[in-house]
Amino acid sequence: MRDDVRSGADKTAREQMERNDEVAASAAPQGDGVPDDDASQSGSRAPGGSAASATDDDGRQADAQVEGEAGRVMAELRDKYLRLAAEFDNYRKRTMRERAEAGSRAQGELVRHIVDSLDDLGRVIAVDPASTDAQTLVNGVDLVTKKLLKSLTAAGLEVIDPVNQTFDPAFHEAVATEPALSPEDDHVVSQVFQRGYRFGGQLLRPARVVVRQWSQ
Repeated sequence: MRDDVRSGADKTAREQMERNDEVAASAAPQGDGVPDDDASQSGSRAPGGSAASATDDDGRQADAQVEGEAGRVMAELRDKYLRLAAEFDNYRKRTMRERAEAGSRAQGELVRHIVDSLDDLGRVIAVDPASTDAQTLVNGVDLVTKKLLKSLTAAGLEVIDPVNQTFDPAFHEAVATEPALSPEDDHVVSQVFQRGYRFGGQLLRPARVVVRQWSQ
């Protein structure tokens, strides 16, 4: 082979190798190919840290809003409670006052029914015994008693006088017994030692009675 031909082939081979080296150098990554730890960690932390911080701020704001709303609701409930307590106390005092006034009015009405009878009784007592016989005095006292009983009956008094009625332990008190002449008279009141009284449905005093008992 001629020298000039060999020289040209070597030159061409060297140029080809240089071009291959340039291509390989341009394709290779810059540096050592390993990402910088500080840069990588810094890059990865920056977005995440910012998001976490924003989330914490949002959470604190939400908690503050919840606490504020809870405080407002508690204040409203406390205000309502205080108002209701004050209203109930006023109602209790007003009810007690009205009850006392009603009791006083009822007692006054009852006294009004009997004051006339008291005046009549005073006139009977003022009669001169030397110029008035006993029968007149008895009649006068009887009239006053009937008038007083009428006034009290109009006010709600009820007399319990159960002669010849069946014995009722709810309103009668047996102080003695006597034999019954027939089975039909068993547990029947034969006498009343002391009349009983009820007022407005309330038993003031039971009637004290004698009760018949049948024994064969």
